[in-house]
Amino acid sequence: MEFNEILVIAMFITFIAFLFTGIPIAYVLGGVGVIFGAIGYLSDEYLGTWSGLDLNALGIVVSRIFSLMENWVLVALPMFIFMGLMLDKSGVAERMMMAMQELFGRVRGGLGITVTLIGIILAASTGIIGASVVLLGLLSIPAMMRQNYSKTFATGIVCSAGCLGILIPPSIMLVIMADQLALSVGDLFTAAVFPGLLLGAVYLIYILGLAWIKPDVAPIPQDRRPLTFKVIWDVVKAIFPPILLIVAVLGSIFGGVATPTEASGVGALGATLLAYFNGKLNRKVFHEVLLSSYKTTAYIFSIFIGATLFSLVLRELGGDEFISAALTGLPFGDYGVLLVILGIVFLLGFLLDWIEITLIVLPLLAPVVGELNFDLGSAGTGLDQPVLVWFVMLIAVTLQTSFLTPPVGFALFYLKGVCPPEVKLTDIYKGVVPFIMLQLLGLGLLIFFPELALWLPNQIYGD
Repeated sequence: MEFNEILVIAMFITFIAFLFTGIPIAYVLGGVGVIFGAIGYLSDEYLGTWSGLDLNALGIVVSRIFSLMENWVLVALPMFIFMGLMLDKSGVAERMMMAMQELFGRVRGGLGITVTLIGIILAASTGIIGASVVLLGLLSIPAMMRQNYSKTFATGIVCSAGCLGILIPPSIMLVIMADQLALSVGDLFTAAVFPGLLLGAVYLIYILGLAWIKPDVAPIPQDRRPLTFKVIWDVVKAIFPPILLIVAVLGSIFGGVATPTEASGVGALGATLLAYFNGKLNRKVFHEVLLSSYKTTAYIFSIFIGATLFSLVLRELGGDEFISAALTGLPFGDYGVLLVILGIVFLLGFLLDWIEITLIVLPLLAPVVGELNFDLGSAGTGLDQPVLVWFVMLIAVTLQTSFLTPPVGFALFYLKGVCPPEVKLTDIYKGVVPFIMLQLLGLGLLIFFPELALWLPNQIYGD
């Protein structure tokens, strides 16, 4: 094994070891990059080794960081974050919950259906996982407990529904993925529509099926009221504003009227107007949303900077060639290598957040997939890089699990923070297991039927 390959392996091991120290991930990424950049340079200078790290290579990181700050596509991140946080304050979700609970309350598992449908709507209008999980938890867990729902069933529904925002556009994760792989944000947004809705549909089928097989997990409330036109009208009035916002944002992107960056501004303005017309907007709320947007954006960009340094050093050491050779040398065939890659991402989701995986792992794995041969059939026509678009969707669905898998499944801890005391963390762990299996089922369907991801972008953007 060559010296630079030893450094690559040692770099990964050091990175994983530092993860358990509690040091912020941005400092870990940047610090490990600096340490191994120095090791490579000093070893070449004084020990006569060759790692590829000279002063010119290390100086590139400065220009990379400046180009990162000048990236026009990434302007969409703070705007979409502001949009999601403002919608969280607008009172829209509370109105939808009350109205839709009246509509589905007479169906076994109706409250679970309501939570999932609202999760889908919030996903398409916010994309902020923490806000969605906390909001759904605050609104629905007490109601589910009053209806004697199983604690594990209730918590699993809330966690899974709240996490749909990471996949269903407008998703900040897809914006970052597009930037990292030089893909069109519009292609990824359109490609994610059906996979996101597929996961939502699978959740709904599971909720209805389990509630029918085991009635005690989701009892029908005793105080059911008859279905009237007023109930239906209340639902229409409750869901119309967020649906209008979704159409304004995604419709402008899909129709070619606005770029994703411009559409993010439309979304931020629309969310602010919704909060204003609902009587929820005041100076204090506006200040809180601005401050939270600033903190979240700063957190993401600090990881961007650390990951840029880490990735640059890793690549100068030949890490991408090392990983590519290791994966393409596996005797499993093209689809076997793909399954190994998805398995690695799934396991990394137990330890890393989606941001680190997207910034560090995805750029290393995507070139490997580009060298493989996949027969996408008619689904592979019309787009410039259909295999990469399909691969990104597979990674995105796989990363859904990172929010639900311990020990760093953030959705689990978001929900625990707002649950009643009688709901234990073990209940949440048990509750998300079936939904992780459903996510893997959705991943399998997307592997075998790539047109689920590629049909819509082919229709809109294809030649």
